[in-house]
Amino acid sequence: MSDLANRPPTILVIDDDAEVRYSLGRVLSSKKYLVSEAASGELGVAAVKKGPLPDLIFLDIRMSGISGIEALQHIRAVNPKQLVVLMTAFGTAQTAIEAMKYGAFDYLMKPFDPAKVLTIAETALKAHADMRAVVNYKPTINSDDYKEGIVGSSPVMQDVFKVIGQVTASDVTVMITGESGTGKELVARSIWKHSHRAGKPFIAVNCAAIPDNLIESELFGHEKGSFTGATGQRLGKFELCDAGTIFLDEIGDMALATQTKILRVLQQGEIQRVGGTETIKVDVRILAATNKDLEEMVKLKTFREDLYYRLNVVRIRMPSLRERVTDVPQIVDFCLQNLVKQKKARTSKVAPEAMEVLTRYRWPGNVRELENVVYRSAVIAQGDTILLKDLPLEVRESAGATALSAMTGNSAAPFEVARTAAVESVALVTAQVVAESIATSETSLSVERALDFLHVELSQHAEPILTRLEREMIVRVLGATGGNLLKAAEKLGMTRATLRKRVDDLGLKL
Repeated sequence: MSDLANRPPTILVIDDDAEVRYSLGRVLSSKKYLVSEAASGELGVAAVKKGPLPDLIFLDIRMSGISGIEALQHIRAVNPKQLVVLMTAFGTAQTAIEAMKYGAFDYLMKPFDPAKVLTIAETALKAHADMRAVVNYKPTINSDDYKEGIVGSSPVMQDVFKVIGQVTASDVTVMITGESGTGKELVARSIWKHSHRAGKPFIAVNCAAIPDNLIESELFGHEKGSFTGATGQRLGKFELCDAGTIFLDEIGDMALATQTKILRVLQQGEIQRVGGTETIKVDVRILAATNKDLEEMVKLKTFREDLYYRLNVVRIRMPSLRERVTDVPQIVDFCLQNLVKQKKARTSKVAPEAMEVLTRYRWPGNVRELENVVYRSAVIAQGDTILLKDLPLEVRESAGATALSAMTGNSAAPFEVARTAAVESVALVTAQVVAESIATSETSLSVERALDFLHVELSQHAEPILTRLEREMIVRVLGATGGNLLKAAEKLGMTRATLRKRVDDLGLKL
């Protein structure tokens, strides 16, 4: 790249889709880059072997003939420092991790955002050679897209996948942070599985689940007679995990005395069994996780500062499900596929209105809670599709139940709760719950009253939400009354003429 100042950068686009090559070429040419094309992985590799080498390659992962991953290997054999950006329409954990493990500079999701393409190209062309080192790893043949168990294609998850791929080539200590239920152990297992220690043990230890008086014995073992009940010698997790990887989950709950011994393992690679005097060398990679604020704990002297810095060499933060709601449909699909494969459920689909509620619920328990909800809903679903009614009450009603109670004059549900709820979740769930209540009961609830309430509470988003709410209520009540305008008007608390006008205004068909 030393001659970039004298000529425009050269970029090779390798993709078996002519339209993709054309579109990408136009975007890149707009910045005066010199773009050439190859219609297959084989032709792309041949172009690289023939030379001159391009400054940057955009390479599709899934092509007829050899795959992008195979082409990348051939290209690396020609030039280990070649800048390559992999392209895919399938942003799964497996493709992302493999892309980064093979030394790809980055990868690009289809369909393309032209601004993103240009940003990646500009950044890649300025990158240093050490950012493009080869990672020695042989991918599993015929791997399944969700092999890692970490599902998601949102930008925040793509960042997580990239870091996983970057840390697998070394024995660097990794701290994994995030709320409970976000999948921290899955990240640890993925790091281990893609590392050179993959053929050796992986042991996970939940530090919060072991009493303080037993955790040292659990981790380091003990000698016979070292304490009451120690009737024989016992090897600890570190000895059993020699040459492998140990995952210390909830390390923020570990006692200070034990923290000191963990620090010794990190610094000197040795342990002593409880009650023993022999120093035992161990070769173990340590991965740690916590949902606590270790920085604050260090300030409060409840977590050792020196251990914190030894553990926090590389940090991977797992986002909460609230931060990646676009991943919810993928996770739901993954869960249902697993349930069907395991013959735990026959349900394989989710109704649109149910999926919409799932994407708008706040998921305080994160992915773990979502998995439980999907399992429960799939079990009780009567057909092959999860309907809105199959979802748990707390998910289905959530903030909408509060809004309904407030509209019907129930003082036990204060307006403040509705104000703090997610705006669209309130609108959607309220529409469904209110309309269902009206359609199936004799209670009359004025649409005007409901709209007045939401107009005050959700004024910043009023027009689209109110229209949506009104449409949902009218459609459901008309359905429950067989399209009888008079009966529907009575249930909705309006005249037949008013209902007729609203039906026409909303473009509804009777």
